[in-house]
Amino acid sequence: MAILQKSATKNFGILTAGGDCPGLNAAIRGVCRAAYDRYGMTIVGVANGYRGLIEENVRSLRPVDFSGILTRGGTILGASREKPFKPSSGDGEDVIEKVEAIRENYRKLKLDCLVVLGGNGTNTTGYRLSQEGLNVVGLPKTIDNDIVGTDRTFGFFSALSIGTEAIDRLHSTAQSHSRVIVIELMGHKAGWLALYAGVAGGGDVILIPEIPYDIKAIGKHLLERSRSGKTFSIVVAAEGALSLEETKMDKKDRKKCRAGFPSIAYRLAGEITAETGMETRATVLGYMQRGGVPSAADRVLATSLGTAAADLLARGEYGRMVALTGNDISSVDLSVPAGKVKTVPPDHQMIDTAISVGTCMGV
Repeated sequence: MAILQKSATKNFGILTAGGDCPGLNAAIRGVCRAAYDRYGMTIVGVANGYRGLIEENVRSLRPVDFSGILTRGGTILGASREKPFKPSSGDGEDVIEKVEAIRENYRKLKLDCLVVLGGNGTNTTGYRLSQEGLNVVGLPKTIDNDIVGTDRTFGFFSALSIGTEAIDRLHSTAQSHSRVIVIELMGHKAGWLALYAGVAGGGDVILIPEIPYDIKAIGKHLLERSRSGKTFSIVVAAEGALSLEETKMDKKDRKKCRAGFPSIAYRLAGEITAETGMETRATVLGYMQRGGVPSAADRVLATSLGTAAADLLARGEYGRMVALTGNDISSVDLSVPAGKVKTVPPDHQMIDTAISVGTCMGV
């Protein structure tokens, strides 16, 4: 039997919050196995994100609970989008009650630290709880890859594979019917997923939130393809893509502009048909991007981040988020990702790569 190493943390809680994401169970396993096997820590699993901590919906986690879950999609702990610092009423009394409930249950469970697995909102909440006196360690998960402080989040490459496969499958249908097909991928404020999947799948047009599109430029590109004998085209759009006209609108007018369309893909399909006369169809991949087993790359990353989180716990280095920096696993202060979104820089190499192979970026 291996000799346990010293640890500043004896007992910690772990939760998963926000949207589903491939690799959550792999990360849970990474944290828990290293914490238990190497350091002898005891583990409290918190159900359904921060809501579970508010309601004290918890259970002890033993090796049998986190064994055999590396390849499973979803999360054994469940998740919710509970935001304890977001008021549901004008006076904000519920925020005070929720935060106090979290503090009280943290003390009641005799936790030395809380490990939170999630995206921007989850890690921002973790940071705010650290300001309330709780010890917190964060892990970056999201298919959008939009967390500041880490080069990559687990879940991104799994969603990238799913998006790329969907684009591959649409090519044959678009070619058979000589159509333009718009495929919408997730990415509300950041276009990482649409950009990478678009390049990997050979999208003819890629639209991301960081580069507002001009429908006339898109129409010109598609018509030029048609005149050159290319009878079909694939348009890859992030759900947060917006037009040049929308950038001049306030949020209220922008919402009016989108009224009547289920999502950006359907509006784009109509705009393309109106601009070019081409038969255009829309496909929204939706939650398919979030589900299923994690890719090999995400299993490796999630496991590496998880074991690194266990090392932070052992050293008593709280108030930090584990991160991938280059090829190394490191950590950053929880204030770094708090309240921020990592968007695609205008000079990013992948944008230049897309343009270099003849892809239209909407301008």
